[in-house]
Amino acid sequence: MSKRIKFFLGHLLISVVIALFATYLIFGVWYPKPLDTALGVSFIFLMMIAIDVIVGPFLGLLVYKEGKKTLKMDLGVIIAVQVLAFGYGMYNLMQARPVWLVQTGHVFELVRHSDLVVQDNAHPDYNSYTTWTGPKAVAIDYGKTYKEKGDWLMKDMADVPAAFRPSRFTSLQQAKLDLQDNQQSIDTLVQFNDTAAVEQIKAKYPQVDAWLPLRGGDMDMVVLINSHVPDVVAIVDLRPWH
Repeated sequence: MSKRIKFFLGHLLISVVIALFATYLIFGVWYPKPLDTALGVSFIFLMMIAIDVIVGPFLGLLVYKEGKKTLKMDLGVIIAVQVLAFGYGMYNLMQARPVWLVQTGHVFELVRHSDLVVQDNAHPDYNSYTTWTGPKAVAIDYGKTYKEKGDWLMKDMADVPAAFRPSRFTSLQQAKLDLQDNQQSIDTLVQFNDTAAVEQIKAKYPQVDAWLPLRGGDMDMVVLINSHVPDVVAIVDLRPWH
């Protein structure tokens, strides 16, 4: 086997291993299903894989000629461009990963890391850098008095939305009454989806008794809730409206 083919196969093998690791990290950790669909990451991922697994190794195969004076430099440039393109794509996907499901009234907002306003007075439990394995469900603290609620509402309308401010976050348990006031019966999903699909979801998640729309991605979906706990049970690829 020639050195050219050996280099190509070695380059291809390393690229495939890196691509497999990236696949696990993106779809298994940062964007668990169905959030990969909701946020439309597949196209970016395919572009990265095309550069990493196809373009890089085959360019190396194309320029590799034994005895060529500039061979090391040519291969070095190809690998450097490959690494930079892959790193840039991974960095952007990391920054855009979903970190919070924020219940704001009648919907859950899907909040990306890049959306957040970092504030020193945010509770440590709501530090976005701890959310590397898919989004965590929280609610908004609107205050206890009518004046506090009115003040926050005006501030949200004039400034950054509350869903992007970790200092405004609270647990779903603390916002249980607001969640129950806004939730919808699981049976109402048949208004917007195939009845068989809804029945399948009900059978798969028997503890679910309510839902809220999920907004904030390329495709709106449904958040399934156990309102008695309360807790988010799952995000499913159903439509919350027409």
